Amino acid sequence: MDRVYRYPALASLVLGAIAATGFAPLQLWPLTLLGFAGWIALVHRAPSLRQALWLGWAFGVGHFTINNNWVQHAFDFQDKMPPVLGYFAAVGLALYLAVYPAMAAGLAWRLGRRGSRVDLAYLLLFGAVWILTEWLRAVVFTGYAWDPIGVVWVAVIGVARVSAWIGTYALSGLTIVAAGSLLLVRRQVAVPAGIAAAIALAALSAVWTDAPPPARSAPRLRVVQPNIDNNLRGRDGGDFALRALINGSGTPGPVPRLVMWPEGLIDDFIESGYPDYVYARHWPDVIRTRIARALGPRDVLLTSASTLTFDALGEVSGAGNSVLAITPDAQIAGRYDKAHLVPYGEYLPIPWLLKPLGLARLVPGDMDFTPGPGPSSIVLPGFGAIGIQVCYEIVFSGQIVDEAHRPRMIFNPSNDAWFGSWGPPQHLAQARMRAIEEGLPIVRSTPTGISAVIASDGRLLATVPHHRAGAIDIAMPPALVPTLFARIGNWMALMVGLAMLILGVAIRRRAR
Repeated sequence: MDRVYRYPALASLVLGAIAATGFAPLQLWPLTLLGFAGWIALVHRAPSLRQALWLGWAFGVGHFTINNNWVQHAFDFQDKMPPVLGYFAAVGLALYLAVYPAMAAGLAWRLGRRGSRVDLAYLLLFGAVWILTEWLRAVVFTGYAWDPIGVVWVAVIGVARVSAWIGTYALSGLTIVAAGSLLLVRRQVAVPAGIAAAIALAALSAVWTDAPPPARSAPRLRVVQPNIDNNLRGRDGGDFALRALINGSGTPGPVPRLVMWPEGLIDDFIESGYPDYVYARHWPDVIRTRIARALGPRDVLLTSASTLTFDALGEVSGAGNSVLAITPDAQIAGRYDKAHLVPYGEYLPIPWLLKPLGLARLVPGDMDFTPGPGPSSIVLPGFGAIGIQVCYEIVFSGQIVDEAHRPRMIFNPSNDAWFGSWGPPQHLAQARMRAIEEGLPIVRSTPTGISAVIASDGRLLATVPHHRAGAIDIAMPPALVPTLFARIGNWMALMVGLAMLILGVAIRRRAR
């Protein structure tokens, strides 16, 4: 232990990496608690604010480098930049994200550190500032909300369901307190024992809190995963992917079906009304007619597609990463435009600086995508209001539902073929957290997996494994009544954080 305290920055770096193993695909959540406990102790022992900030930054570098290692894989499909650049991108992202644990460590040291030993007041204040900095990470510079600490509890679904009341960021703060309570075991058994009992009760609650089964009259869902990697999407001029999607859409039956295709496989424009020069390969009505042949008379198909907008002179003024609803008569019944775009993926920030350096966005094409207006629902006859969140949008807690038109389900098409073997299970875990928070079923369709139907309580009802072609055919699961978090949103994180702050200050004053 003396060696740990002799090299605290190195120890923090290693503890951050250990804490990252609690997320999918490893899901070693006890190691996350141990990693945070060790780091919290190191921060408490820091002799100065500057040292505390340094330890927080080192922890973040280790944590986010391991957790976001999948970022490198996205560069394997990029012709304009070498794949080796992906390794620098993963580390570079971690160097920035580490600022937020550094802020948490500095605030906790300044506000909560008293005396030579970790106490409950310090842990409560640490949890409160962690909520603040994790929320800041999700909003600053358009936000990077990937894997808040509370997501590790997806492996213990009963604990994860606490987010239905308080949300994921507040659950992260409580997780910090739970981890830090391990430091109190030797001299104050009651606190860690009480926290352990609360975790156990929450875990056991999963036995009796399942969402109800679908109604007998529920329409069917058909979720298609063709297992087409990014290097195959343009094969045969895009016809290879279209054929695979149509073949995977199954056979119409007597019950209405909502057929769902993944993001990123339709290369042609399928909206009508564009200038003729736009349609380089196929006319849009021909493609929609081919798609419509796979549908029954009461079916509807949701597919990702690129869309364009034009100025008064007929020139292209913007592009959208959209989802279109196609009916059996080959018409478009609704459109959603992705609002929360991926920096460096779907648009290049500060292009005047980065383009001369040879950097480009990862998604193919010469034009940056334009963001849509935000969460909205498409009302489909026979299916009701369907919310849409494209790919990365699903990770933003409290920002995925059209509050004016609450949907009965959320469709989350994604192209996780960019993200190696770690990204897809992490993406799925975060979608499960959104289902729990909002009390809504969520359906994910991806080209290579992991496609899934998620119940409104976070359970996986059906999946197609990674790198396997297949489809899910299942009755549409029901939504729950709006959860407390669905009604209040991330104000719950503020309230929980304030409660922890007030309680910590009260304990500290009482001790004096």
